[in-house]
Parts: sequence; structure tokens; C-alpha cells
Amino acid sequence: MDRTRTDDRQAGAERTATMTAPKRLIVVLPTYNERENLPEMIEALHGLGLEGLEVLVVDDNSPDGTGALAEELRAAHPGTVHVAHRPRKMGLGPAYLDGFGRALALGADFVVEMDADFQHDPAVIREFRRWIEEYDVVVGSRYVKGGSVEKRWSLPRKILSRGGSIYARLILGLKVTDPTGGFKCFRASALKELDLGGIRSSGYTFQIEMSYACQRAGLRVKEVPIHFVDRARGESKMSTRIAVEAAWRVWQIKRRY
Repeated sequence: MDRTRTDDRQAGAERTATMTAPKRLIVVLPTYNERENLPEMIEALHGLGLEGLEVLVVDDNSPDGTGALAEELRAAHPGTVHVAHRPRKMGLGPAYLDGFGRALALGADFVVEMDADFQHDPAVIREFRRWIEEYDVVVGSRYVKGGSVEKRWSLPRKILSRGGSIYARLILGLKVTDPTGGFKCFRASALKELDLGGIRSSGYTFQIEMSYACQRAGLRVKEVPIHFVDRARGESKMSTRIAVEAAWRVWQIKRRY
């Protein structure tokens, strides 16, 4: 048999496989004491039936054993669940940035950031997957038409949440209506355009700084409505103190850029 023809056929088959392979969407889940939620979240994400969907758990050395459980889930789902272990609780922003870098290194075409506690509905990722073909970033928004928050929230909590978004938009001139939201999908190419090493925010303001960085980079952003609910299990990591601290950190972001 002609060796050249054989090589050509093999090369052609490899090109065809590359062209038809599903695009890889990696969901980054930062965790700290999420043992109660993680197995169900992994099951829900796989249950979406999206080709190419993988999960990356970024655990900050959770004392409740979330990291060890994540390893069990990785063994149960080889190739579709990845785990990164960090030495201690280092903040939400650094956890996401670590996850973004790892997702890109794994060859992700799209990267989703979301909470592991079901405050973000995994089913919305189907909508993300549809719109990310046309936009650089898709944001799950509580404050566009059709979006909402938990009805049981007290009036002060609603004011704090909505007021925080309005405040950040006014100070930074943001166009996105929900800059504090943490449910987003990025094209890998969009993340590569951002100076992720220059993102300094660690906690609540990380989402605001990412929104600002995306706008300054001229990325095309689409907002889709979501319903934001209270977590069913575990303890909330949000507090009034964190929100108040974020108010003056917004000014730090403005000065830094």
C-alpha cells in the first residue's frame, strides 16, 4: 500500500474529527464548605445533556471535606470532572482567576462561572450556550426584563442588592444592568483578551471589576434573565459588611484603571 496515501487518509480523518468534535464548555465552581451541594450540582450539570460540558471544581481547602469529595466525583466522572486544590481560603476572585487559567489550559472554548449552591440555576447554561456563539460574554442578570430575585427577601436586602448594582454602574459608567452578578459565560478568546493578572479584587467586588474590565476591552456582552434564589443548604457567604466594604472598593477599581 502507498504509504503517502495512507498518511493522507489518516491526516484527513484527524482533520474531520477535529472539525466535528463538540466545543468544550468548562464550568468553574469555586467551593468552600460545599459538601452538601457539590454532588447534586455535578449531577445537574451533567444532566443538561450538553455536548462538551465539563466541570472544574476549585476548592479552597474546605474543612468539611469538599475537596476529598470532589476527588471521588472526579474518579466517578473521568474526563469530565476536574479538581484544583488550593492551600487555604484565599477569596472568591483568586479562586475564579485560578479556575479560568486552568480551564484555558485544558482547552476550553467557553468558560462558565457560577456558584455551587444552586442560587444559580444550571439550566440557564443552555441559554448561555446558545448566545455565546454570537457574543463574547453572556451574563445571567437579575435586573433585565424577566429576571428576578427570591420573593422572600426582605426589603432591606432587595435594596442592598439592587442598590449595589446601581451604585457600581453610576461610579464606573457600566452598561451591564447586573454588574455584581456571578453567573456568566465567556468565550475563551474573550478571557484571553483581558488582563486577568491585573484583576485585584478578591471578594464581592470581583464581579464588578470583571464587568468593568470586559466593558473597557470592548467585549460584546449579552444579558439573559435569571431568577436568583436563596441557597437550600449550607451557609450564605454574603453579608451586609461585605456589601458595605464593596462600596468603597468600587472607587479603588475606578482609580486603578
